[in-house]
Amino acid sequence: MYLNENYRQFFIDLAPNNNSEWFNTNRKRYEKDVKVPFNNLLSGLIPKLSEVDKNITGVKPSECIFRINRDIRFSKDKTPYKLMMSAAIAPGGKKNFTYPGFYFEATPEGINIYCGVYVAEKDQLEKIRNLIANNLKKFEGLLNAPEFKKKFGGKMLGETQTRIPKELKEAAEKQPIIYNKQFYYMASMDETFLTRPDLDDVLTEYFKAAQPMNNFLKECL
Repeated sequence: MYLNENYRQFFIDLAPNNNSEWFNTNRKRYEKDVKVPFNNLLSGLIPKLSEVDKNITGVKPSECIFRINRDIRFSKDKTPYKLMMSAAIAPGGKKNFTYPGFYFEATPEGINIYCGVYVAEKDQLEKIRNLIANNLKKFEGLLNAPEFKKKFGGKMLGETQTRIPKELKEAAEKQPIIYNKQFYYMASMDETFLTRPDLDDVLTEYFKAAQPMNNFLKECL
């Protein structure tokens, strides 16, 4: 077992005590029940994802795991700590938001998974839109693939724009996702999955289901 009930309980207790004094008093508990187990999960997960996507090979857990500290510089919410651990597994780790990799967060309520392109640079955005417009049938097939529908609901998410190049408008009438400026898909699992001894295998199955769509989007890298 990678994560046990102590992992979940730490964040339940942190929620009403989200301050540095409480955290420092409970730092050893954080190290033992949260930080080390989550790092171990990444150590087991990354090699399995690397078998699906060779570009992830050699990425280290430390490159992928986000800090528990919140960035409060521009936030009205000044609580200093996140109520979860999260990681982004891609070439270069968590700094790479343009690669269709694998992001997940383990909260007390369960696990949320995100794949696809969360931040598309200008040239990449143009390429993705044109790729979809020129391959509508293939794109529809990827959305409706049985495993993609089972794991991700057959939906692509993301913020949209009201304006797109006029040459794409005809295709966008058939496929409104062309209006997106983000192209990601997500899935959620309840808290019972947190303590599964095969959690790395479960996460890998979601990555496998996402991979055909990921590979489609990689054509724009």
